[in-house]
Amino acid sequence: MKRIAVIPGDGIGVDVTREAMKVLGRVNETLGRKLEFTELDWGAEKYLREGITLPPGAFEMLRRDFDAILFGAVGDPRVPDNKHAAEILLALRFGLDLYANVRPVKLLHEKLCPLKGVGVNDVNFTVIRENTEGAYVNSGGVFKKGTADEVASQVEIHTRKGVERIIVYAFEYARRHRKTKICMSDKSNVMAYAGDIWQRCFKEVSARYPGIQTNHLYVDALTLLFVRQPKDFQIVVTNNMFGDIVTDLAAALQGGLGMAASGNINPNGVSLFEPVHGSSPPLAGKNLANPMGSILTAAMLLEHLGLGEAARAVEDAVIACVNEGKLTQDVGGNLGTREVGDAVAGKI
Repeated sequence: MKRIAVIPGDGIGVDVTREAMKVLGRVNETLGRKLEFTELDWGAEKYLREGITLPPGAFEMLRRDFDAILFGAVGDPRVPDNKHAAEILLALRFGLDLYANVRPVKLLHEKLCPLKGVGVNDVNFTVIRENTEGAYVNSGGVFKKGTADEVASQVEIHTRKGVERIIVYAFEYARRHRKTKICMSDKSNVMAYAGDIWQRCFKEVSARYPGIQTNHLYVDALTLLFVRQPKDFQIVVTNNMFGDIVTDLAAALQGGLGMAASGNINPNGVSLFEPVHGSSPPLAGKNLANPMGSILTAAMLLEHLGLGEAARAVEDAVIACVNEGKLTQDVGGNLGTREVGDAVAGKI
């Protein structure tokens, strides 16, 4: 039995997670009930009601009791500083040491891509983003706030351990998925200190994998070439902030954020899977949100748990619905969130 914690969160996170669970429920029937789900009410409602983001012992409970986590999205305008969102999602990434953020970029049908003359074989790569360091550690401060002399500093942190292990993860991921090319992207021409440690680690680690071709691109060049020549990429590894930014651009190549899945991975512990998009409060509860990213995220979760055949069945069901135009409005369809979930589940 595989035990899965489900955290729908806020906004459309609730809507799309419901449809992913509908599909996973159908998968569970075909597997003979090998999946067990427990829903956790961590989000804005709980925070506003009880002042609690993560309950005491949350990390220990997740490590002890679950094999994976399915996450929706967090963010709610009733919490102006979105404190609860940072204290839930970022805390889970740091507290569970989910250091590898894996974002597949796969075009399922040429009609979804905004680029002319681009087919499904031209957009199929994975961005692997360092997930626990860089600009997201919230190191820095403000001096003389509110005065004409105000100074703000935001400090990036890059450790040898953190940089090396994400690069190793990228090479091991390439080996497991039979990929032959890895690109490392940074901004070492102006960010000399952080760039130096990334450059040295990439060179040293790549020497251990002689069968894999490597190259380096500054992140501004990477964004250009994602648009001009997406077919050139197989695996891209980069830091936390750059990975966050370039994967939104990459998601546009596959139909937008509504089609984008991701996993936050700790290879030696419980991992968390979430669609790339945010909570989009204006769309919440209106049967408009695209659930495909969440459903494809569920497929990633199944693959991670060793249920590869089930994962492929989910992806095949999504592709079949895309081919038949059973889609939400953002990707050219006329169905609602629930109807798309029904259509995908019906293909399993």
